[in-house]
Amino acid sequence: MYTIFKNESSIILTDNVIFSTNRNFFYLDKINVKEKLLQIENGEKTELTIYHPNIEFLWNEFSNLFTIIEAAGGLVQNPAKEILFIFRLDKWDLPKGKIEIGEKIEEAALREVEEECGIKKVEIGKFCSTTYHIYKDEEKADILKITHWFHMKSNALNLKPQLDEAITKAEWKNEEQVEIALQNTYPNVKILIEKFC
Repeated sequence: MYTIFKNESSIILTDNVIFSTNRNFFYLDKINVKEKLLQIENGEKTELTIYHPNIEFLWNEFSNLFTIIEAAGGLVQNPAKEILFIFRLDKWDLPKGKIEIGEKIEEAALREVEEECGIKKVEIGKFCSTTYHIYKDEEKADILKITHWFHMKSNALNLKPQLDEAITKAEWKNEEQVEIALQNTYPNVKILIEKFC
């Protein structure tokens, strides 16, 4: 199963008919996916579930509608179990960024965390999860961003947000502060925090 977000709306790709009781459940061969996505974009729908018995076929059909951008980032904790957040474009987020050509996913995740938060000596741990979201870029092209997340550790104290990437804050947040930040973040970040912290 894949869960893809467009802003606050969710699109589920599944090979499991258990979702068929959902009124927004559709068989792939009986719908125009682009039309359904336009309904999501226009706010006519807030959720969409698309079914096909072959999940990889479904994923390929869906992802072929977009330009793919792969990114990597970190769910970074310090010894006090605080989580590292960045503030960009009026939302709290976790540090992440595009994977460069020839770069390994783990290398990109570490580089992006270090660049966006102005820190060094970040230790990468186990892979967490992959998240998906769609958006339009500046040229109005449809983008599917695939982000690979890793557990990380750091004891950095002096955080310096990467201002040229529109990051205005980089902060460690304790459990109470995390709860507040989650009220102004993205669905994928909420899922990561709830599942892995």
